[in-house]
Amino acid sequence: MKFTRLGKSGLMVSRLCLGCMSYGDTTKGWHGDWLLDEEQSRPFFRKALESGINFFDTANIYAGGTSEEITGKLLNEMARRDEIVVATKAYFPWRSAPNAGGLSRKSLMHAIDDSLRRLGMDYVDLFQIHRWDHEVPVEEVMEALHDIVKAGKARYIGASSMYAWQFAKAQATARANGWTRFVSMQNQLNLIYREEEREMLPLCEDEGVGVIPWSPLARGRLARAAEEETVRSKTDGVGKALYKEGEAADRAVIDAVGKIAEARGATRASVALAWHFTKPAVTAPIIGATKQHHIDAAVSALEIELTADEIAALEAPYRPKWPTDMGLALPTMDQVSLL
Repeated sequence: MKFTRLGKSGLMVSRLCLGCMSYGDTTKGWHGDWLLDEEQSRPFFRKALESGINFFDTANIYAGGTSEEITGKLLNEMARRDEIVVATKAYFPWRSAPNAGGLSRKSLMHAIDDSLRRLGMDYVDLFQIHRWDHEVPVEEVMEALHDIVKAGKARYIGASSMYAWQFAKAQATARANGWTRFVSMQNQLNLIYREEEREMLPLCEDEGVGVIPWSPLARGRLARAAEEETVRSKTDGVGKALYKEGEAADRAVIDAVGKIAEARGATRASVALAWHFTKPAVTAPIIGATKQHHIDAAVSALEIELTADEIAALEAPYRPKWPTDMGLALPTMDQVSLL
């Protein structure tokens, strides 16, 4: 395993992060039939740790909070707390009631306490805002996050999917007031969604913010031939919404991944993940794993150095897309249940 610092912070993380959205109770919250329960999840945490992964990402909304419960229980059993980096997120409503979601001071203070209880931990290493909240002043958000850090409940703070101007505004607000600044940006980045290369990635590189992309394999689309289907691809409403635009161009990118993978004797997933490491701002793609070979393919990606010609072949078919999933409004519980 390779390790690096998360942005300019002192925090050392593996170049891969295990995303824990796939682990949870299928009867709770928002996600589909591919979720793994505690005993089914156990081998994946073990394999990740044995592979050298020390970075784990979850969120309070995943599987109604049961993702945090499973993540905390298994990591507390298997790892030393000082050797692992645990990240979680807050923003989406956890109940249909006022203040039960969003980024108000009240909501954030409640969310961090609930997350720590579910994780069974005294602190998280990285506490992230899951989306931008248009209804709350940025000063209120950043001061609340600063106070969470100063209270010892989080070591660092991060953000996720928003416009670059919003992220810059939040960082400037924190800087002007002497508050804690974001050390990471968790955004959507993969070979069939590259809009973040326009502004967010250059901003993060300039500011020394570590990028930890979600959906680096486009919810599995880059790990298989375009015509192949899985249980998740059939039932994943989020994926269908995110990648409904530009299917012809996407198919050409997917075909390019397949050709390079075949020529190298590598998996498609390894090639698609290796592309992320050609972007200087990227610290650690967040990988999902519901089969053992998913982790093997991700670890193998660390050894692939794509040539300039291969990078050009992978990127050439891309066509611009309208920015997606920026969290333009706080969804209702009914909307969240569809995600």
